[in-house]
Amino acid sequence: MKTYKDIYAQVEQEIAHIAYTQQPEELYKPIEYIMSLGGKRLRPVLTLMACNMFGGESQKAIKAALAIEMFHNFTLVHDDIMDNADIRRGHPTVHIKWNQTIAILSGDLMMIKATDLLCETETNDLRTLISVFNKTAAEVCEGQQWDMNFETQNNVTEQDYLKMITLKTAVLLGCALKVGSLIGGANTNDANHLYEFGKNIGIAFQLQDDILDSFGEGDKVGKKIGGDIAANKKTILLIEALNSATGDDKDELYYWLGAKSEEKIEAVLNLYAKYKVRDKAEQLKEQYLQLAFEHLKQVSIPTENTLLLKQTAIDLMERMS
Repeated sequence: MKTYKDIYAQVEQEIAHIAYTQQPEELYKPIEYIMSLGGKRLRPVLTLMACNMFGGESQKAIKAALAIEMFHNFTLVHDDIMDNADIRRGHPTVHIKWNQTIAILSGDLMMIKATDLLCETETNDLRTLISVFNKTAAEVCEGQQWDMNFETQNNVTEQDYLKMITLKTAVLLGCALKVGSLIGGANTNDANHLYEFGKNIGIAFQLQDDILDSFGEGDKVGKKIGGDIAANKKTILLIEALNSATGDDKDELYYWLGAKSEEKIEAVLNLYAKYKVRDKAEQLKEQYLQLAFEHLKQVSIPTENTLLLKQTAIDLMERMS
């Protein structure tokens, strides 16, 4: 069976071979640019990995894998505009390198290109693949809107937050695995279990990311600690703190949400420690990890065929920590 490294190399090679020779250049160059910036390529790797698990040739699923990666990068281009982000993977974002108008239009074209790539997939049931893909694409947009809504909402519940990260982040991992498994010959039940595995792993990944933003080591995490606190981002930690704090502590927390001083991050972290919100977030993360692995156990193929997928999830989680 191929390793993660083997599959990653295949994905990188295929991405490098996508042609961007059409005109006007300003429309296509930004697509080539964002697609060349690398990253873990987790979603296309999962697509091919799932196909291989059921004995399918990964080459049959490569167009679908590229479609999912193209869609993922389309969301990044538009998210960066909405977030006013200047840097993506250590490089200027598309709207900074060109301009916002070009970034919007190139992003739109990436969505079209993603659908085109998916339609090139070798399969007897393209309708199902398109249905899974389109449903996921709509859910990702819904998740982004919920995230934007939270910026102006004072009362965001834990369930609200879990719904948002499920749609914005997790469902695309589930989609990648489901699409790949169907191309590889999986039955509907197995494909659905893999979808649930991917979705729940995605939720756990986001919870871990929230935890590390406040409690990780900056040089390991690759970003400044406390960025979410500084931006008043509604993470699981802030939601738990707002739900748990009482009296003067709650007033203090709301005070810091309206402040921009240098003491803000340390003060909020002290409140997080007092109300043990990290422990609560860790427990929630573990719940979703275990739920994911339970779904993986239900897939009706030899256990050794699922080991690479399970180890990949474990490795990624450990690499984040």
